[in-house]
Amino acid sequence: MIEISTLPHILAAINSLTVIMLLAGYAFIRSGDIMRHRACMITSVILAVLFLIVYVYYHLNAGLAKFGGEGVIRPVYFTILILHVLGAVALVPMVPITFLRALRERFDAHKRLARWTWPLWLYVSASGVVVYVMAIHIYPYTG
Repeated sequence: MIEISTLPHILAAINSLTVIMLLAGYAFIRSGDIMRHRACMITSVILAVLFLIVYVYYHLNAGLAKFGGEGVIRPVYFTILILHVLGAVALVPMVPITFLRALRERFDAHKRLARWTWPLWLYVSASGVVVYVMAIHIYPYTG
């Protein structure tokens, strides 16, 4: 059984892999390699589902993490966190709709929405790693 305390590290790893897949998927579609783009984006969606499952399990069993930083870093951290959470909420419908448009070969509609979904998804995944590093490694709450 995996210790609950290891789940934030697993979530950060999933987010890091998602960033890599999103960047690779973007590079592949820009170069016209549709098959590799598709593989990267399917992997990104699988990682998103895995992230959501682990995230919900973790927070149901561990509650919310606390931030230990003081001074000017607090508003910086909470600004990143708030934008991260708002972006994540917005992605809940955006990712499946974008994905389904591609699966249904509605590529014009897919591309129109992907222009918004992709950068937001990239921000949310990358900022998730930033929040993790700040809250767990740089400014852990010590009580």
